[in-house]
Amino acid sequence: MKTFLLGFCALVAATPLPAVECDRAVLLKAADAYVASQTAGSIEPLQSVLAGNWTYTENNKVISHTKGVIHKPLKLDHRRTNTDLVACATYTELISASGPYTIATQIRHDAAGKVNSIDTIAATTNSWLFNATKTLEYVKQEKWDVIPEGMRDKREVIQAAGDAYMSMWDDAHAHERVPWGTPCTRLEGSAYTGKGRPDDSCQPGIPSNHSQAPNTHRRYVIDVEMGSVSIFCVWEHMMMAADSHEFRLENGKLRYVHTMTECGGKPCKL
Repeated sequence: MKTFLLGFCALVAATPLPAVECDRAVLLKAADAYVASQTAGSIEPLQSVLAGNWTYTENNKVISHTKGVIHKPLKLDHRRTNTDLVACATYTELISASGPYTIATQIRHDAAGKVNSIDTIAATTNSWLFNATKTLEYVKQEKWDVIPEGMRDKREVIQAAGDAYMSMWDDAHAHERVPWGTPCTRLEGSAYTGKGRPDDSCQPGIPSNHSQAPNTHRRYVIDVEMGSVSIFCVWEHMMMAADSHEFRLENGKLRYVHTMTECGGKPCKL
């Protein structure tokens, strides 16, 4: 595990932010190619956009793409892609009820616009609170529209909200920094806090024990127009799990939280 984390940390650190704003069309073309590849179970649709030295990471392990879920053809029932024009990256959320899989993927580009990293959290049977059919049902109830210009939060504000939430396990004061909204709904695997009421809250079930292992090796994709930040990490207090949390802010307040957590193929347990 120590060797894996050292190598993984080096991979994360070796991904600098580009010096100029990225081309949204280039990012979306690659994201579309990735979705086509996942549907086909082949990287052929991605070949024209891949850098020569690209890496494939699945559930926090750098592996050959031939061993990954990307080579499993899936019927996709849901797809949403967010773009980060500063980090030159995208975040894509996929659900396959028949797979069954829920998949979170961060794709990063080099200075030439080529894909140099595909980083996937692939949750399936045995993952935390997993039920792809229920997750799909709840996702369809939500409204993820582009936030009007002039009402968008700054990039730093969006990331700070996500980081505060992710630090609640090891910081007794982190919850005070989370900009809790009302209504707010959390989709944790397939467990949903929303009831369609104006007083829906994301706070039920938040950590009361703040002396747990932290959530480390965080990787970010931030879409200011969507008010969202995708954070991948090592969920240390739950079997060193591979974890994806996505947060959406509206008017500076937390509106939605989506999570996927995979425990190395074993049943997830606290």
